[in-house]
Order: sequence, then C-alpha cells, then structure tokens
Amino acid sequence: MILNEDNTLFLVIDIQEKLVRAIFNRDVVEKNSQILVKGAQILDLPMIVTEQYPQGLGESIEGIKVATSQVFIKTDFNALTDELLFQTLQKSNKNQIVVFGIETHICVYQTVLSLLEKGYEVIVVADACGSRKELEYKMSLDLLRASGAKIETTEMVLFELLKSSKHPNFKEMQRLIKD
Repeated sequence: MILNEDNTLFLVIDIQEKLVRAIFNRDVVEKNSQILVKGAQILDLPMIVTEQYPQGLGESIEGIKVATSQVFIKTDFNALTDELLFQTLQKSNKNQIVVFGIETHICVYQTVLSLLEKGYEVIVVADACGSRKELEYKMSLDLLRASGAKIETTEMVLFELLKSSKHPNFKEMQRLIKD
C-alpha cells in the first residue's frame, strides 16, 4: 500500500503539554509532529486531533491544533471508542490513516489496533510517536508492525504522498523538511 493524497487522513493522538514533557524523545516528536501537521495543511488533507483528559494533561502543544483539524476530547485510550470521532472518520471516506502521537504503547497502540480491526490501512509515523520509556516505545512499534501497520518516518510519509518532484507542492514540502 502506497499512500494516496485522495485517500489519506492524519490522526494526531494526544500530543499535549504535560505528556510531551514526560517522553524520552520529546524534541524529535515535537519537531516531526509539527512538520506533519504543516504538511497535511499544505496538501489540504483532513486531520483529526485527540486530547486525553486536557484538564489534567494540558492542551495540544503549539502547532498541532490548526484550522484544518477537528479536536476530540477523550478519556478512553482507544480513540475510536469515541462515537463522534469514529463517525467523523467514517464520513471522511478515507481508508489510509496516518497516525502519530503519545504514548506509543498506550493510546497510539490501542487506536491503531482498532483501526486495523476495522479494515483501515494504517501508517504509524515512528519519529513522531513517543513514550516515557524507550523500551515500551520500541516494543509497541514491533507489535504494531506485526499486527499489520506500516511503520514509516515523517519524510517517508510526506514524500510518499507527493510521489514526484513535479508535484505542485514539492518545493514547499522540501523547505518544510529542511527547516
């Protein structure tokens, strides 16, 4: 499965103030998640953002909640248990879901497994996911790969969507990656 602009939706899981401060790979997750969000905006891709109990964990970090995203507040680890979120996902008519966020071994993991069970093609962006402990991060990526999710990097996802240097947004995306 190769990503297709017309069939892709970005699902951003709980990249929130207090959670980000606790993860081992904070800097890379902050940078790459913001690049992915900007890339989605450039390509005009639909985006869903979740926040896990924001009263306690804070809101999404700067650059995550943008005009093109829908934000869902949740308390369950699996984002798809939110009926409105799942209906929004279904109504998008997108089958390729690019997922990134925090924590890889809890909310990302459970959401991705649910997406796979429901027949979606799932791409997990490894360098835009994080956990408090590196072992749990690595184990969850291994298990998600074994379950059928593709594991990619930020640049892989964005350039896979572009397909060619002749894409009208190529130069803009290239600048985004270089910054």
